Amino acid sequence: MPQNTLMTKNDRNGRRYSALDQALMRLQQGFNRDSSSAAPSKNYPAAALPQADLSESARRRAAGLMRVNHAGEVSAQALYHGQALVSRDPEIRKHLLHAAAEERAHLQWCEARLGELGARPSRLSPFWYVGSFAIGAFAGVAGDRWNLGFVEETERQVVEHLESHLEQLPREDQRSRAIVEAMKADETRHGDEAAAAGAYALPPPIKALMRRVAGVMKFGAYRL
Repeated sequence: MPQNTLMTKNDRNGRRYSALDQALMRLQQGFNRDSSSAAPSKNYPAAALPQADLSESARRRAAGLMRVNHAGEVSAQALYHGQALVSRDPEIRKHLLHAAAEERAHLQWCEARLGELGARPSRLSPFWYVGSFAIGAFAGVAGDRWNLGFVEETERQVVEHLESHLEQLPREDQRSRAIVEAMKADETRHGDEAAAAGAYALPPPIKALMRRVAGVMKFGAYRL
């Protein structure tokens, strides 16, 4: 039987960590991310593109949208970490942690672009992380197939949200648009992989609740 991560586990030095220990370490990782400046990874999608001479209103618009995207990546990492914590299947846990690592790259891209735009990430990032971690852990307790279903639906909604941002971003802002396009491709793949791994379809009321929660995050992150 696969080991359940709710049980204690040992690190390389033989120390044993309970589920609470593991959760706190994941949360600490999230807070460490929020307290440090992230440099873009070597595959930064905007690296070869020119900086546009944006008007002040266009710059503010792009910065607000990229701040929402940054908050979304904070939340995505937290969701995956929470789900991985309670996953019973080692392969699904591995998939979740791999996806979380890719979301980390997205976060670095968004944070780098915010810096280029003279803007900052959302001040509510710690709240987005803690809340999303709790939601991910709660969703994962239902079982791995429902866990994957939550991943699939989350990514489908994220792709919709990124498509709307491509419509709203200034046409001349090629750097932000390249980042969003690259993120969209990865999120689409994450959803497809979850479906292929046997995700259960979530009930419509759960999907609607997820949209409402995402709407609160987008509203808050754009302004704060």
